[in-house]
Order: sequence, then C-alpha cells, then structure tokens
Amino acid sequence: MQTLLYRIKTAVPVVVLLALLCSMTVFAADGEAEYVPSMYATFWALVPPIVAIALALITKEVYSSLFIGILVGGLFYSGFSFEGTILHMFNGGFLNVLSDSYNVGILIFLVILGAIVALMNKAGGSAAFGRWAGSKIKTRTGAQLATIALGVLIFIDDYFNCLTVGSVMRPVTDKEKVSRAKLAYLIDATAAPVCIIAPISSWAAAVTGFVEGEDGFSLFIRAIPYNYYALLTIVMMVAMVVMKLEFGSMAIHEKNAAEKGDLFTTKERPYAGMENADKITTNGKVIDLVIPILSLIVCCVIGMLYTGGFFSGVDFVTSFSQSDASVGLALGGFFGLLITILLYLVRRVLSFHDIMACIPEGFKAMVPAILILTFAWTLKAMTDSLGAAEFVYGLTKNAAGGLMSMLPAIIFLIGCFLAFATGTSWGTFGILIPIVVEVFSQSSPELMIISISACMAGAVCGDHCSPISDTTIMASAGAQCEHVNHVSTQLPYAVVAAAISCITYIIAGFLQNAAVCLIIGVALTIGTLFAIQKIQGQKV
Repeated sequence: MQTLLYRIKTAVPVVVLLALLCSMTVFAADGEAEYVPSMYATFWALVPPIVAIALALITKEVYSSLFIGILVGGLFYSGFSFEGTILHMFNGGFLNVLSDSYNVGILIFLVILGAIVALMNKAGGSAAFGRWAGSKIKTRTGAQLATIALGVLIFIDDYFNCLTVGSVMRPVTDKEKVSRAKLAYLIDATAAPVCIIAPISSWAAAVTGFVEGEDGFSLFIRAIPYNYYALLTIVMMVAMVVMKLEFGSMAIHEKNAAEKGDLFTTKERPYAGMENADKITTNGKVIDLVIPILSLIVCCVIGMLYTGGFFSGVDFVTSFSQSDASVGLALGGFFGLLITILLYLVRRVLSFHDIMACIPEGFKAMVPAILILTFAWTLKAMTDSLGAAEFVYGLTKNAAGGLMSMLPAIIFLIGCFLAFATGTSWGTFGILIPIVVEVFSQSSPELMIISISACMAGAVCGDHCSPISDTTIMASAGAQCEHVNHVSTQLPYAVVAAAISCITYIIAGFLQNAAVCLIIGVALTIGTLFAIQKIQGQKV
C-alpha cells in the first residue's frame, strides 16, 4: 500500500508537468497561428526588398544583397528575435518556396532548358545556326531587329520567351558584336511587355483570374490599347535600334562591344566561354537547333493546353486562361528534351555518353539563375508575411477618394513601386485589380478599363526595372549576361518609357480615348528619343 501511494505521489508531479507542457505547446501553437508582427501592413513591410535592391545596385553583388534583404525581413517579422529570425527565414522562406509546386516546376523547366541548350551547343546546332544567320544578317541593326521579331513571336510565357530567344539569338548577336547587356534588354523588353498584350498567354490567364464578378477575358482584351508601357516600350526599343541610339551605361557597353569586341565590359561574366567548355561537333546543321526549338515550343503549348483541360473538351481560349504555366512548361520541356535526344541519336551527331554528359552541364549553366530566383522568391515570402499586400491595398483605397480622372496615373505609379519592391507582376495584379474593379465597376466602366490597364502596365514596368524580378533574372540567364549589368543598363530605358507612360495615363484619364492617347504617347516617345540623340550629339 505504501509502495502504491509512493508511486502515485511520484506520478502526480510528472502528470502535472506533462499537462503543463501540453498546454504550453497548444498555447504556443495557437500563438504561432495567430501571431501578427508589430510591423504588419506598414511601410516597413516594403523595406526588406528596398534594402536588397539598393545594396545590389550599390555593391553590384546580387547574392549577398538578396540575403541581407531576407535577413531584414526575418528580423522585422520576429521582432528582432535571433531564433525567430532564423526559423522564419528557413521555415517561412527558403524551405517554403522550394516546396511550392509552382516554383519547383519553373526550376525543373530551367534545368531542362539548360540541358537542351547544352545539347544544341555540343551538337554544333547553335554554331551552325550562327553561321547561317550570319550569312543572312549582316549588320548589328539586323541582328537586334531579328531578336525583337523572335521575342514578339514567342508570346506564350515570359520565362519561355527569355530563355528561348536568348539561346537562339545569342550566336547571331555575338557575331555582330552586340553587347550581352543590350541582348538582355531586348529579351526582357519583348518578354513581359509582349505577354501582357497577348490574349493567349500565361499572363492573360493570370490577369483574368484576378477579375472577380466581371468577364475577365473581355476586360483584358479591351485593356490592351490602354497598356501604354508595354506598347511604348516596344516602340521605343525598335526606334532606338533603327536610330542607333544608346544612352546611359548601355552606351558604354555597346561602344566596347562595337569597337573592342568586348561583349561584357565588366570583369563579372559568369557565363563567358561556357559554350566552348567542351569540344563541339563539327557536323552539326541548322536543323540541330531548329527542330529542338520548334519541338520545345510545340510541346510547351500542348503542355499548357493540357493543364487547362483542352483535351478534356475545354475550348482553346478557356484552356489557356486556366492553364498552369509551371506544370505545362515542365511537361513541354521534358518532351522537348526527349525529342532532342532522339534526334541526335538518330542523326548520330552525338553519342549516348555525350548526351548524358550534357545534362549536368546544362544544370550547371542554370545555377546562377536558380540561386537568384530562390533568393528572390524567399524575399517575396518575407514581404508577404509582413503584410505588404494589405499595406498597399489600404494606400490605394485612400487614393481612390481623390480626383477620379487622375487615378489611372496614380495606380500606374503604385503598380510600378510595388512590382519594383517585391519583384512580382502577378502579385501586383492580385492586389490592385480587385480594388480597381470594386471602385469603378458601377461608377465608370471605361475608367475601370483604363485603370486595370494602368495596373498591368505599372506591374510590368516595376517588374522590368527590379533586380529581384524573376523575369529580369531569366533575361540575364537567357542572354548569359551578368545580372547587375543587365539591371543597371536597362533601368534608364525603362524609366524613360515609364515617365512617358505616366504622362499618357494622365491624358487618358481625362480624354478616355485609347487611339488618341496612344498616338500622343508614340509621338512623345519618338520626340524624346530625338531630343536625347540631339543632346548626345553622336551615335554609337
């Protein structure tokens, strides 16, 4: 009996202790679920990406800059707790974004495309295409216009656009001594700006999905003539190539390329010599590049249609509007790689051993882009956890109370800032478009169309300027250009196009006429370029 009492007395404290621990665990779990950082939905939510962008532009070193931005976000979220910061950076950041199926699909597509490019280089397809194109394209202007034309034709997805145009046109622009920075700009300026005005694209699908209570696809079509940043960027890009006009730091890169044959200008050249790392097959032909690229395009289109339910009876347009770009590109990339391997085996251009050796080489080629993308996604996760979306939502709702006719220009500027700070166009769409629909759907339908277009244009502009944007990162990878060089040379061009677009949106808010305002915007663009050329007094 005494032994039993002793055991009960001994067990009671243990049971009580376990109960306390369990209750503490429950409270901790509840506290974690309900935890809201003190800086939530304030301007501080945008500080981490601003820090990362500023450091990247100042130090010219992107990895450490992005990491410091992530660290600042973790500190703000945890209230400057060491343990909380580290846990949030990994659990809410790196591990979270790398376990997201959409992100993983994009990374898989990157690796597959890197392998296909490595195979085309090894088989001599890229070199053969370069020789063929060189016989047809004799000038730097021709090489740049051909790059723009190909970029406009590949309008399905911006990731696919950046990497495909880069791999196809790089041998041609290198031969004509076009700097890698200029190639990266041409790729970037025909990626998102073209996708955002293409009805059949992953971007159109994204925008359509954010319009609730309205016919999203119809609104997207009606907003295209008002998308001034995208339209004026294309006009400006073509005009500068024809006028042979460069300004800002791009002029230095182009001058070095044209006069010295230095395509990089700076010592940072992470991709330099990659194509010549191994002995290239000499019996490669143009079809060794054309067939893999065409196969990739067709397979990616089919992949996106498949994810949208096209083969289950859904119509063509609807299947694109509800497609999953990540899965579609991954599936298309896989089958494109398979066709490329079979082609080279049948043609006996490469041995099976050489083909397998190209796959890890392609992976290594994409490591810089994969690293930067991972850091950029993690930085976005930090800003999301700090309530950046809620802060901008409140800011925009307050702005709606002012002059209604000025609102398109205000929304454009807010979209620019938000996309620049967060590095995401689609996230900007998700925040601003529902606000625009709510404000204008009943009062002014035409102003709603203009404002939706201003939101899309601002998001693309900010995405175009931002060093942490995935599209900007992809453009650097596609051109095999050092990332900070691409950002710093592209920024002056994007800012000029943004300033003209903002003025055009002010006019559009009052006139509400797409054609007249577009003509005014084009005239302002051409006039600005002639003024810059006259001020410089020389051509590259």
